[in-house]
Amino acid sequence: MKSFIAKPWLLPQPVLIIGTYDENGVPNAMNAAWAGQANMNLITISMGNHKTTSNLNANGEFTLAFASKETMVASDYVGIVSQKNHPDKMLKSGLTQEKAPNVNAPVFTDYPMTFECRVKEKLYESETGYFIVAEIVNILVDEKYLAEDGKPDVEKMNLITFDPIHLGYIALGDRVGQAFGEGKKLK
Repeated sequence: MKSFIAKPWLLPQPVLIIGTYDENGVPNAMNAAWAGQANMNLITISMGNHKTTSNLNANGEFTLAFASKETMVASDYVGIVSQKNHPDKMLKSGLTQEKAPNVNAPVFTDYPMTFECRVKEKLYESETGYFIVAEIVNILVDEKYLAEDGKPDVEKMNLITFDPIHLGYIALGDRVGQAFGEGKKLK
């Protein structure tokens, strides 16, 4: 096996879009990959120093959408362009937004699934950003992405992941087994 120094290579990394409002109610979106589920209703996100960070400081509520193959171009765009320098960023992204029903943040309806969230805690705050721990208040799923049982169907969503090694996006594939079932074959 070849050795590498420590790198941010935890795989797969979701491509997540953080939706916030600024102090004037103007929507903004930012692409974030360094996030994870902390427990049943908490998530953590590593935040740098961005317009979104300022928005979260002013209003601790946001949405978190899951990027798909269909939203890849807009998702990448909102990650490489700052609203600080490009006030027309959201118009140019082409994303459609409406106010979230349970938090003071925009929902970008182009995405298959969105969490509505509230910041519970900021950790390791510095000039360069902080980590947030946020509560998932509600989950919104476009009905065309529901399975027959009424729950979200991940295979229908065409979700993408971030490849931090070669700086690319990779589409999630097909179901290959049943969790909590495949290992029973070895009992």
